[in-house]
Amino acid sequence: MYIILWINTPMVRKYFYLCEALTVGYFMTQLLSFWNFIGRHKYVITVVAFGLIIGFLDENSLVRRAKYRHEINQLNSEIERYQKEYQKSTELLNELATNPEALEKIAREKYLMKKPNEDVFVFEK
Repeated sequence: MYIILWINTPMVRKYFYLCEALTVGYFMTQLLSFWNFIGRHKYVITVVAFGLIIGFLDENSLVRRAKYRHEINQLNSEIERYQKEYQKSTELLNELATNPEALEKIAREKYLMKKPNEDVFVFEK
C-alpha cells in the first residue's frame, strides 16, 4: 500500500511516494515480531527479571545482605575491642582493691600526686 503526497511549491510539483514502512502494516509486523521474540525467550527474560529483583530491587537483596554482613563484622570487632577493654579495667580494679602499691602507682602517674617531702617534675615528649 502506498500513499501519494502532493506538494505544491512555486518552482516544482513533485509526487512523493511514501514506502510501506510508514503504514500501519509495518508497525503491526514489528509488534508481532516483538511478541514472537518474547514468546521464544520467555524463560530467559523471566530468569533475568527474577535475578534483577533478587539482586538489586528486593528488600532482602544480595547487595543489602553484603552491606549488612559488613556492618555485622564491624560491630563484632567493636564488641571484641570493648570486651578486651573491660577485661583490662576489671584487672586494674581488682589490683587496686587488693594492692595498695598499685593504688600509689596510679595516683603518682595519672594524677601527679606526691608525698609531702617530694618534688614532681613532668617531662613531655
